Amino acid sequence: MVSRISHTTLDAQDPYTLSLFWSAVLGYAEDPDDPNMPEHEENMIFSPDRSHRVLFIRVPEAKSGKNRMHFDLIPTDRTRDEEIERVRGLGATDVHDLREPDGGWLVMADPEGNEFCILRGDIERAEA
Repeated sequence: MVSRISHTTLDAQDPYTLSLFWSAVLGYAEDPDDPNMPEHEENMIFSPDRSHRVLFIRVPEAKSGKNRMHFDLIPTDRTRDEEIERVRGLGATDVHDLREPDGGWLVMADPEGNEFCILRGDIERAEA
């Protein structure tokens, strides 16, 4: 027997706001039968096929230190740099630039400081 991941959980001071940010980044959505609300202690979003879920749980303390786990994102319909600009527009900030012309990534942070990386997109990978 093995285990499977039920969902990925992120602690948050404002789970509702983070659920909106990550919904926009990932193209995920809340459950229409159980909508996320600002006053909820937990807010969950689902991938379009509902195979992956991200749960945001309210905690009193702010994030401190570097994440031990993080998302590595690959843009599906644009380049890495185009996706970086889109995600910056959603409220992400740059943390550490490791981009190179033929690879690399940018480490970014969501509105509460959780790190994630954006790698080269599917379009760029197909051209290589």
